[in-house]
Amino acid sequence: MSAEYATFGLAPAMRAGGVLANGDYQVHRDFVDFIVNGRPLLFQLSDLDAVSPLAADIPPAIFTAHVRRLLLEAPAPLGDGRYVIYGCPECEGLECGAVTAVIERSADGGDGGDDFVWRDFAWQTAEPADLERNGYHGIGPFRFRGAEYRAALGQLLSESERQTRRRVLLIGARVAVLAKLAAALRTIGIGAEIAADATGVPRDELRTYGAVAFGPTIPEETRRSVRSAFDAAGVDVAHVDGLAPVIPLLVAQIEYALDRSPQEQRRLTRLTASPASAELDVTSTCRIQLTTYRVDRLSRTHVHEVFDEVLEPGHHNVPLAPRATKGNAYVVARTSTSVLVAPVRPSPTITP
Repeated sequence: MSAEYATFGLAPAMRAGGVLANGDYQVHRDFVDFIVNGRPLLFQLSDLDAVSPLAADIPPAIFTAHVRRLLLEAPAPLGDGRYVIYGCPECEGLECGAVTAVIERSADGGDGGDDFVWRDFAWQTAEPADLERNGYHGIGPFRFRGAEYRAALGQLLSESERQTRRRVLLIGARVAVLAKLAAALRTIGIGAEIAADATGVPRDELRTYGAVAFGPTIPEETRRSVRSAFDAAGVDVAHVDGLAPVIPLLVAQIEYALDRSPQEQRRLTRLTASPASAELDVTSTCRIQLTTYRVDRLSRTHVHEVFDEVLEPGHHNVPLAPRATKGNAYVVARTSTSVLVAPVRPSPTITP
């Protein structure tokens, strides 16, 4: 029996980078995700930390080769006609593990064999794939109409330049903090430059930025001037108001600002925090990590890893310990594909 038709599309996505609570770095990756029946295919693969082969930071020739493989205009990279659908975000080695599938033209499609079919999904670490042991038995097969499939992937080939804009302009008064922030961003794969304002910056250079981050002491006049410069250059740039001089917190804010994926296709869509709890909305089953950053009266930063569990879709209330939210505190919620930041707001006072 042939597979039922599924819709096929593409959408921008990212693997959220960041400075983790233990001091490790996680690399930022922008990529194009596959949208099957209106939802990212990646979300159907449990809590998988992976990216598609259509990553923004690979050379154009390799990117084009990956697209042509998916169009079956180039040989499969693996045996048995298998193609990499998602792979390791840190490298391209099969030994790290990859989601693979057979891609073929159908022989019984209604359009004279013009359909494309993805079937026999598996987790693969070596050749050949072991479908019995490592197959994703609940996923696929998917049959895509040829015209829709080719149009979506063909659009990637027709774009003369892929605008990733993985650079950030940092504007602030505390040079030491900005230098550490720029170094952290560059370490995870995000370009960063420091400036007093945007005066004299050529428009072509402004168009390479995806976000501009302001320190808390930057006057409103300077902020308006910077925004005007980007507007004049025709750049829809995200604006980040730094919450506190805490590098992992600022990196998380910038990661969120650079997320170009559609809101309805994100795993984590809402985060608020009070001294007693954090509330968050999750759209698909995934691992959620909550970290609090608290700045005390002596400007010392205290880090607490307060939650690390797999949550089902829905609204969740996570209790927070008082020691983690005392004073000026902030909560960072992280999944493999997104990050959200929220200040801890005092609980409303109820008057009798």
